[in-house]
Amino acid sequence: MSVNSVGAYATQTATAAAATTSSTSSNSAAGTAATQLSESDFLSLLVAQMQDQDPTQPADPTSFINQIATFSEVNSMDSMQNSMSNLSSSMLASQVASGTSLIGQQIVASTTTASLTSGGTVTGAVDAPSSATSLQVQVADADGATVSTFTVTPPSGGGDTTFTWNGLNTSGAAAPTGTYTFSVTASGDGSSSSLTPMFASTVESVSVNPSTQALTLNTSAGAVPLSSVVQVQ
Repeated sequence: MSVNSVGAYATQTATAAAATTSSTSSNSAAGTAATQLSESDFLSLLVAQMQDQDPTQPADPTSFINQIATFSEVNSMDSMQNSMSNLSSSMLASQVASGTSLIGQQIVASTTTASLTSGGTVTGAVDAPSSATSLQVQVADADGATVSTFTVTPPSGGGDTTFTWNGLNTSGAAAPTGTYTFSVTASGDGSSSSLTPMFASTVESVSVNPSTQALTLNTSAGAVPLSSVVQVQ
């Protein structure tokens, strides 16, 4: 038998084995396992290739080295993939553990939504730029309709600026309970910019996106990504 590559030898071996394999499911499973190429199988096939090569047309010795290098590279990539998978699982477990430790805690997160309770108010904050001389806060309901608009003066030089919505609409009546969307615009030096407000809320549960493995904190003000949390109170 003349064989000039490990792949060809493996194919011939598998074909011969398949011819003697019975049609039972147990034997089929054994045949499948037998065709899986391990490092020991690879070396055995390589030795067989060297023994069974045509003496008049010997295989190029460098091809043996290339085949060994290729097999080693595939093994290394498979090992790396398993290591990365284990690392990813460990990181996810650590992230979930960190998230669950926040249940019941009050956090401050960058988000545009906040909840208004009956007769209550909503307090938030923004990081105002140094050039800002005024901040306009706009409150919208679930339908996108403007409920209230008010102005806040940031400290000189900018920085953390707290604002409070009194829970009243533009007519001076109490707005219904529910979740509202806040937008903040900073003005100064003839320019304006949009700012993302921050609100405090209580973490009630934690969920993980099965596709992205991103951790989300389900709070009293709605869902908040863990990456948006800026403070734990």
